[in-house]
Amino acid sequence: MEYLEFELPIKELQDQLSKCQIIGEESDVDVTETCKKIEKKLVETKKEIYKNLTAWQRVQLSRHPNRPYTLDHINALCGDSFLELHGDRNVKDDKAMIGGLGKIGDQSYMFIGQQKGYNTKTRQFRNFGMSNPEGYRKALRLMKSAEKFGIPVVTLIDTPGAYPGFEAEERGQGEAIARNILEMTRLKVPIITIIIGEGASGGALGIGVGDKVMMLENTWYSVISPESCSSILWRSWEYKEQAAEALKLTAPDMKKLKLVDAIIKEPLGGAHTDREKTFLAVRDAIIKTHEDLKNLSPKELVKQRMDKYADMGVFKG
Repeated sequence: MEYLEFELPIKELQDQLSKCQIIGEESDVDVTETCKKIEKKLVETKKEIYKNLTAWQRVQLSRHPNRPYTLDHINALCGDSFLELHGDRNVKDDKAMIGGLGKIGDQSYMFIGQQKGYNTKTRQFRNFGMSNPEGYRKALRLMKSAEKFGIPVVTLIDTPGAYPGFEAEERGQGEAIARNILEMTRLKVPIITIIIGEGASGGALGIGVGDKVMMLENTWYSVISPESCSSILWRSWEYKEQAAEALKLTAPDMKKLKLVDAIIKEPLGGAHTDREKTFLAVRDAIIKTHEDLKNLSPKELVKQRMDKYADMGVFKG
């Protein structure tokens, strides 16, 4: 298990508990009471730390190297039923954006999401979860296929942003994202969107227009990352913690501002500490949301979706 800086008190207690258990196993000394005390302190420390997380600490948790990525969620939700589909029928297959058909129970869904890598090799292969224009065009092609066959769409967002490279701009990065936003507003099937990690800028919005948008508890969703915001405002990355607070990018902030519809609870310590519990929570959220949306007519779906986004940022005095 890898620990973040603010989690070091937990690591110390975890190490103490391990040593205590080893002493108990390797000698005749009864350490039951000592172990119980350490366990109790460990639970209290965890509750104290995770109850008072700052915006920046949540950003750190959303990037935790052990956090489950899009394919982890899809494989847990669909098992062997997932069939990945490739290519935008124009340029190539973007490995940072994955999509395909899968089943939860008897219901088919079109899953689309950004995929990050687990090590140096796969991170390069997946371009660190940053899609090129062909990734967004692939996503749109799959959404249109889902619409044709009346299959609901589930998008899983986890990206530090769309790829800002020279070739991406040449092939129309901005147009590809804008096209997706336009087409998603009028797609005639339910769209369920879940932010499972980082939700940065247009990279997230390119697959982020949904009838219901949900965030896992320790994720963030914003027009810019705290580091980039800090470097623009203060000409330095040192103020990233201040920037994270000011951006109001956490799930509770986004829910309060009515920019997302719901928060999916994570296990104490983050999604990576109990993957199975996280997958179950995401599964339940998808099933429940689909139940709420499946009986709406295409016309009602599109109208509600359009109204939802048109109302954002409108305040009555």
